[in-house]
Amino acid sequence: METKQLLLVEDNPDDVKLTLRALEKSKIANKIIVASDGVEALDYLFGTGKFTGRDTSQTPVVILLDLKMPKMDGLEVLHRIRSDERTRLLPVVVLTTSIEDRDRVESYKLGANSYIRKPVDFNQFVQAVQQLGLYWLVWNEPP
Repeated sequence: METKQLLLVEDNPDDVKLTLRALEKSKIANKIIVASDGVEALDYLFGTGKFTGRDTSQTPVVILLDLKMPKMDGLEVLHRIRSDERTRLLPVVVLTTSIEDRDRVESYKLGANSYIRKPVDFNQFVQAVQQLGLYWLVWNEPP
């Protein structure tokens, strides 16, 4: 049986380290794929670019998606995920520092399953990621 994957789409190396550390502290043993921008995330999902030839039947059980990224922002990534039959039903959790109401509203309009603002405090961030991991990787029943 293939291990459930989590796709973390995050351009800030410090936030990547914090998220990975928080997941590790939560004893989340799932394979975590990190994409550093939106283009890389879509390449991973669709088996293009540096991921050409990847078995795209192995999809992440959840995508943690930052919004403010270079090359392609998270809203465009979300739009492309929801526009493709192969990825339309993948759970996407927007995990961002954005406090703009329009980002939250637009994320939901584009089909985000959840919108979470990254807590500034590390302990709160760890707790949020732990709860995210438990819910999406353990309790949630994917389509």
